[in-house]
Amino acid sequence: MSSNATLQQITSDLDLLEAEAAMEISSAKDSESLEILRVSLLGKKGRMSRVLGSMGKLSGNERPMIGKRANILKVQLQELLTERLKTLKLEATARELESETIDVTAPPSGTLLGHRHPLIVTTEKIVDLFCGLGYEVAQGPEVENDHYNFTALNIPEDHPARDMQDTFYLEDKLLLRTHTSPVQIRYLEENEPPVRIVSPGRVFRRDAVDSTHSPVFHQVEVLAIDEGLDFSHLRGTVMAFLKAFFGDLPVRFRASYFPFTEPSAEVDVQWRGRWLEVMGCGMVDPAVLEGLGLDPARWSGFAAGLGVERFCMVRHGIDDIRRLYTSDLRFLEQF
Repeated sequence: MSSNATLQQITSDLDLLEAEAAMEISSAKDSESLEILRVSLLGKKGRMSRVLGSMGKLSGNERPMIGKRANILKVQLQELLTERLKTLKLEATARELESETIDVTAPPSGTLLGHRHPLIVTTEKIVDLFCGLGYEVAQGPEVENDHYNFTALNIPEDHPARDMQDTFYLEDKLLLRTHTSPVQIRYLEENEPPVRIVSPGRVFRRDAVDSTHSPVFHQVEVLAIDEGLDFSHLRGTVMAFLKAFFGDLPVRFRASYFPFTEPSAEVDVQWRGRWLEVMGCGMVDPAVLEGLGLDPARWSGFAAGLGVERFCMVRHGIDDIRRLYTSDLRFLEQF
């Protein structure tokens, strides 16, 4: 083939490549197929290289002409490839946005996940700490009778301590328990000492609602019965628990009175510059042990009780007990 014929053939092939390439590029469906097309057009073994493979047969004057034509075509194809890739990316983004569009006016299709109430978290923390000290969990009914709630705890019918409890009475001499101490009596009726139990639960008293009182609240009480227990064991247990729960807050014991413990004490922690009562405790009164058929000369024990709400309020800096019961999501979602 003559040099002139070769020139015409290469020129014709480049024109054909330009037309076919433009159509193929505009028809590419995605970026992957576009990349395959780019390699087939402009790669080392691509169609452009094959068309230019006959340039060796051209004369010295013809080669620059074909070279210039090829370079212009190469730039055109690269621009077409770049523009098509940009278009494909925009189309893919539009499809993705359309598929992920959320109709904010539509009703919810699922249920929002909740989380545990701060009172539940506080109760579990308290119980876990006492279980770590070797106590086991014991529970009992919220509807009690007079015997377990009062009499067995050394509170006879005419005892003024009954006024302290301000009880919700029901029919048939039943009542809503005013503390979780009845759990201790029921447990000792069925289990021989030594025992160490922690009894969490809900209790009820006819208290007026204010920032620190509620007619329904939660208690955790502990009981230990063994040979040789004295007040030093009670104090050591209480101090270890309070330090684990609150940290190094100052703690003090004050003499107090409970009909089922003797001696008795109330425990305060220093919070926000003032002393705040958090627990009541004492050595189990011998009369309670005798009522259960236990010999006070052999067995002794201590008991302590606390309000979960008070501990929760101190731990989280809550200033009003009513916040724990109003179901205000703005408050509860902080936990």
